[in-house]
Amino acid sequence: MPHILIVEDETIIRSALRRLLERNQYQVSEAGSVQEAQERFSIPSFDLIVSDLRLPGAPGTELIKLGQGKPVLIMTSYASLRSAVDSMKMGAVDYIAKPFDHDEMLQAVSRILRDRQTLQSMQAERAATAKTATGDKSGPDNSNGEIGIIGSCPPMQDMYSKIRKVAPTDSNVLIQGESGTGKELVARALHNLSRRAKAPMISVNCAAIPESLIESELFGHEKGAFTGASAGRAGLVEAADGGTLFLDEIGELPLEAQARLLRVLQEGEIRRVGSVQSQKVDVRLIAATHRDLKSLAKVGQFREDLYYRLHVIALKLPALRERGSDVNEIANAFLARQSLKAGRSDLRFAPDAEQAIRHYSWPGNVRELENAVERAVILCESPDISAELLGIDIELSDLDVNEFIGLAPQASGSSSSTAGEPTEDLSLEDYFQHFVLEHQDHMTETELARKLGVSRKCLWERRQRLGIPRRKTGVASET
Repeated sequence: MPHILIVEDETIIRSALRRLLERNQYQVSEAGSVQEAQERFSIPSFDLIVSDLRLPGAPGTELIKLGQGKPVLIMTSYASLRSAVDSMKMGAVDYIAKPFDHDEMLQAVSRILRDRQTLQSMQAERAATAKTATGDKSGPDNSNGEIGIIGSCPPMQDMYSKIRKVAPTDSNVLIQGESGTGKELVARALHNLSRRAKAPMISVNCAAIPESLIESELFGHEKGAFTGASAGRAGLVEAADGGTLFLDEIGELPLEAQARLLRVLQEGEIRRVGSVQSQKVDVRLIAATHRDLKSLAKVGQFREDLYYRLHVIALKLPALRERGSDVNEIANAFLARQSLKAGRSDLRFAPDAEQAIRHYSWPGNVRELENAVERAVILCESPDISAELLGIDIELSDLDVNEFIGLAPQASGSSSSTAGEPTEDLSLEDYFQHFVLEHQDHMTETELARKLGVSRKCLWERRQRLGIPRRKTGVASET
């Protein structure tokens, strides 16, 4: 029997709600404030917490943190979209306005408990499947296995936490981030962890569909609606009925299509192009963009009312250059995948490649990294993948000054401006020039490039720009 905690300061409402739930086979405990609930009960032991928003002392939303992941249904007499959004941003599973109908409350409680049970079963099934598929050799557990995204840096841990809170709801979500950061992966995680997981997720790249066809593709059309419409056709919104509609690059959606989409969100219905009749649809919308929709709305290039409809929950994905050591973890995952496809188990990144991966700015983000690794695996003739094979050049400006200094070995001689003992007023270009001149007599171009953390191509280009001739004698005459 599910055990529910009611936290409500009005005795009459609390008692009436308790009787209602007990009559419907729920075990119920009650408290008049957050403090009383803490003193009397172990809050994480309940299956569901139903709490008033405004309580004496701490607000009801404080129970979201104290519940340690248990669902919290917020009640409030101050019914407004803002309080609902704020509560759900903090992690409430749903929101109900007082006075509420008894049937409405029972339906909400039943749905929340059912969805939680389904979610727990799905997570357990996925974990068991992943463990079997990998032979339990998937590496350290970053507590994001059910989300399916690699990385454990603080910004991504915060992202995982938000995904887990938002996924079970039906709220619209706007995912923001640079191109190639993995916005569709976040959308997929939101869908897979939602109650709609068994229904389809329809993904649409708004930038890839010609403007003349976008409305027909999204909303469908009737026979004869336009030249070439020889038969009626359902649109992608209709295909997502019961599931999730993911609109990537929504900033590219024409204004006319935005107006139709707004009706879907407001009324839950669509009308095919050329039709006079509307039909109901039940879709959850997740949108993604690399553009600033708020700025576009101010200049009339995006509907302001649609922007606020989309912006119920906003998730910001960090760029790859902001994720620290995650980049190497992701690169190794791509290497494992491409090695498997190529039938090679001996491939690994050489030290210069590891360093290049870590310090390159990756303007194309994860997508660029994946392409670089795939190219390197195809071209690699030895087990070690070098930075040169990745096809990226690390500019010295991409490196931290102290890290660059640390790359240079202690030079011989008593000069106070050796690479090992730099003076504070030397620029990175000065360090580069000094290091090359100091060591090129006894190091090959490959060794110089590796010590500097750059490719041979980058080393050559900097020689040309700084006017440092390449020595023609000794080991520096490497061919």
